[in-house]
Amino acid sequence: MSKLSITDFIMRTRDGQTLAPEGSNISIAEWSAEGTPEGETPMLMAPLHLHYEDDEAWFILEGTLGFQIGDDTIEANRNEAVIVPRGTPHTFWNPKQENARYLIIMNKQTQKLIDAIHSTSDRSPETMKKLFKQYEAELL
Repeated sequence: MSKLSITDFIMRTRDGQTLAPEGSNISIAEWSAEGTPEGETPMLMAPLHLHYEDDEAWFILEGTLGFQIGDDTIEANRNEAVIVPRGTPHTFWNPKQENARYLIIMNKQTQKLIDAIHSTSDRSPETMKKLFKQYEAELL
């Protein structure tokens, strides 16, 4: 097992790359969310869903993200973090005009779900529900 310097960590998570060390159950990736034009409804970054076995967390590097977590709606700004415990329905979006950059911290199972979603061309509701179920998650 090797240690990463903060420089290596930052370089490895930049531009959508995922840091997922072998032997670890955690993945970290830096993602971005485009801003929402004034007067428009923000685009969800993920549909409302839950993970049965995995927690998920976000750390905002720049901008703002909005979250629905269960029945609550919150906004998190630069240098703030949000954690969603397993079993909790959630989704997120960028409510502001400015782009947002953030770290997403997830278990490897959630990372595999995201990879499976991005690699399929069939985005039908039936296919998505099957994928979520395969990775111990559920679309709501």
